[in-house]
Amino acid sequence: MPAWLAALLTRKMLICVFTGFSSGLPLYLLLNLLPAWLRSEGISLKAIGLLALIQLPYTWKFLWSPLLDRFTVPGFGRRRGWMLLTAGMLLLAIGSLGTFSPVGLVAPVIEWRSAWGFEILPVPDWSSVGAFVTHPVTATCLCVALFSATQDIALDAFRREILSDHELGLGNAVHVNAYRIAGLIPGSLSLILADRLPWNEVFWITAAFMLPGMAMAWLVSEPVVTGTPKTLRQAVTEPFHEFINRQGWRGAVLVLAFIFLYKLGDSLCTALATPFYLDMGFTKTDIGLIAKHAGLWPAVIGALLGGLWMVRLGINRALWLFGVVQLVSIFGFAWLAAQGHFASIGAGERVALAFVIGLEALGVGLGTAAFVAFIARSTHPAYTATQMALFTSLAAVPRTFINASAGWLVEALGWNSFFWLCAALAVPGMVLLLKVAPWHARETKPG
Repeated sequence: MPAWLAALLTRKMLICVFTGFSSGLPLYLLLNLLPAWLRSEGISLKAIGLLALIQLPYTWKFLWSPLLDRFTVPGFGRRRGWMLLTAGMLLLAIGSLGTFSPVGLVAPVIEWRSAWGFEILPVPDWSSVGAFVTHPVTATCLCVALFSATQDIALDAFRREILSDHELGLGNAVHVNAYRIAGLIPGSLSLILADRLPWNEVFWITAAFMLPGMAMAWLVSEPVVTGTPKTLRQAVTEPFHEFINRQGWRGAVLVLAFIFLYKLGDSLCTALATPFYLDMGFTKTDIGLIAKHAGLWPAVIGALLGGLWMVRLGINRALWLFGVVQLVSIFGFAWLAAQGHFASIGAGERVALAFVIGLEALGVGLGTAAFVAFIARSTHPAYTATQMALFTSLAAVPRTFINASAGWLVEALGWNSFFWLCAALAVPGMVLLLKVAPWHARETKPG
């Protein structure tokens, strides 16, 4: 059996398939299935768009992550218990969504009032805000997001604790791939079922896909970790003290800056990808068919290849090599933008679009595999949940906040210059590799 196949066909890699699938399913349900259900029930786009705010628990999950480092679920241990509990709560929350009617889910009223006689200010009608927030659909979706973010804390910590440093690259690549493939359930299967079954049944069938994750949490063994926090105060403060003591203040700042910057350019580059394709002259059908296939599978293959290559390369060198691919992929968008608006779309233009999307997806797959492995390696086994939650939340900041500036930048610069700016923003993260992941450095494990 080839060495790469032997590394892939192990019990730990199988566990990573389950962790990735369980982690991805709830998020893609909120991103894909929920809007389709609400729109089919006649809910306004304003209300559907406002529901995107329920994803905030994914950004702020580090606030309650110390609870998962400190407390255990009786009878199951620190990681298995939380994994089993959150998966069970997700099954119930997702399944119960279809039992509620979205009728009455209306976006809060915004009143425009004059202040000091010259300024117009938006002021929400707080009674309508309260009605929106307390609507059963909103409340249940918020529970799904909260349980899902908490499950991610436990799954990330568990995966870090069972994988050796040598296995981190491949294990996290398998996890990321399973995470993406999980999106096919609410984003494809559930939508197909919705044309044939009542929504109540669709949600319960979708929820049933949490059962494999529950079975995994029941059957696996609890990782043995020493030095775990004995009090909640230790669980809150020690992860930060340990990280700073291990890295030093300067080293800690460099690592945090790297986590923030490594995928900044790539993330900003795709923030308005669909409007860019439309501006180039492609139809919605072109985008739907090409983006779906050219975007998903290169990312999946890239992440898997990245994980396998990391077994030989190591995480440091993978960050360098895959980061270059990630950077080069941005130039594909700049090249496409330089062509200008296509007067007509033929086979050549569609091939160009597929190439650009596929190259970017390959770069994302490779870069993400190395990046997630680096984040996992940067944690201490005793405080995995808190440190992983903090690092992954920091990595999500560009996607959540900085991407909001993309529209303004495009209007000010134009598409071509915008993509060159994205490429420039990808450079600082690569430069920081000289300090946080030198090419010839010996890779060590914390703790």
